[in-house]
Amino acid sequence: MTALQSNSRITAIGSYVPERRITNADMEKLVDTNDEWIVQRTGIRERRALSEHEHAFDLIAGAVSNMAERYDVNLKDVDYVIVATSTPDTVFPSMATRLQARFGIERCGAIDLQAACAGFTAALQLGNSLLLSGVYRKILIVGADALTKVTDYSDRTTCILFGDGAGAVLLEVHAGGEGSMLAAYSDTNGGGGHHVYLSNQAKSIDEHDILDHGKIVQNGREVYRWAVSQVSEGIRQLLAVAGLGTDDVDWFVPHNANQRIIEALCERTGFRPEQALSSIAHYGNTSAASIPLALDDAVREGRVKNGDTLLLHGFGGGLTQAGVIIRWTIET
Repeated sequence: MTALQSNSRITAIGSYVPERRITNADMEKLVDTNDEWIVQRTGIRERRALSEHEHAFDLIAGAVSNMAERYDVNLKDVDYVIVATSTPDTVFPSMATRLQARFGIERCGAIDLQAACAGFTAALQLGNSLLLSGVYRKILIVGADALTKVTDYSDRTTCILFGDGAGAVLLEVHAGGEGSMLAAYSDTNGGGGHHVYLSNQAKSIDEHDILDHGKIVQNGREVYRWAVSQVSEGIRQLLAVAGLGTDDVDWFVPHNANQRIIEALCERTGFRPEQALSSIAHYGNTSAASIPLALDDAVREGRVKNGDTLLLHGFGGGLTQAGVIIRWTIET
C-alpha cells in the first residue's frame, strides 16, 4: 500500500441518538446479569434504543438534520449519498434514496454500503475515491445502525452490547487541491464470518451451520482474538502507510465494540488510553455509527480541534476492517 491521494475534506459533522435509554439496571430485569459484570467486561453503562414506532431511517435523517442545523450547510448540491448500515428498514428502496428524497437533493447518486462495523470508514474511503475521479464534488456520508431491532434479548452475552445511533459528515473537494485524508487501509478475513453474523435467510456460512432467526449472533471470544491480533496489525500498517507514529496522531477513534477491545488495541499499537475517543459507555456498540458518534461528542466538547490528526479504524462483521488517517479541517 502507498500513501493515499486525496482532494477531499470533511466540512461538517452531525449525530443523532434516540431519547429512550436502556440502562444496565434494565438489562438486569431481562437476563441473568448485573451492572458490575457489564461495566467490567464492556465499559457500557447504558444504550440508546428506538421505540417500537421508530426505525433506522429516523436515525439517519436525525443525524443529517443535526449536521445541517449546526453548520448551516446547503445539501441541495450534494451529488452522491452513501449510507453505511447493516440494519436498513428496507433493502430497496435504499436508505440513501430515501435520504435524497427527504432533503430534496437533485441529480445525485445514492447507495447503501454494508460493511458492518467498518461501514463508516469504508464509506469515507469510497467517498474520497469518488471525489478523486473528478465526477463528484460533494458527498453526504452517514453511518447508522438500529441494532436493538435485531438483538436477541434472551442471549445474555450479546444483548448487553448493542444500541442505536447515527453520525453524518459532508465530504467535499477542497479548492486548494490538497485533501485531509492522509492514508487508508483495508483487510478482510471472510473465513471468520461465521463468528459474528446476522442471517437473512441462510442456514449456513461456508459449511458452518448458523441460526436464521434474524438476530445478531456473536462468538465474542473469537471476535476478540481476531480484533486484538489482526486489527492491531492493520492499525500498525495504516500508520506505516502514512509514515506516522502514535505520537504523531492526536486522537485514535476505533470502532467501539467494547472497552476491553479498545484498551487491548491501545496496548498492542502504542496509543495512550487517553488518546482513544469512545462512545461506548452511554451508547453501547452502535456498529457503523460508533466512530462518528464518538468523534462528534469530542467535537462538541472542544477536544477535537482544527488541524488535529485522527486515526479512524472500523472493524467487525465480515470479518473486515477499514481505517483512515485524516487531518481535521472543520473550523469551530
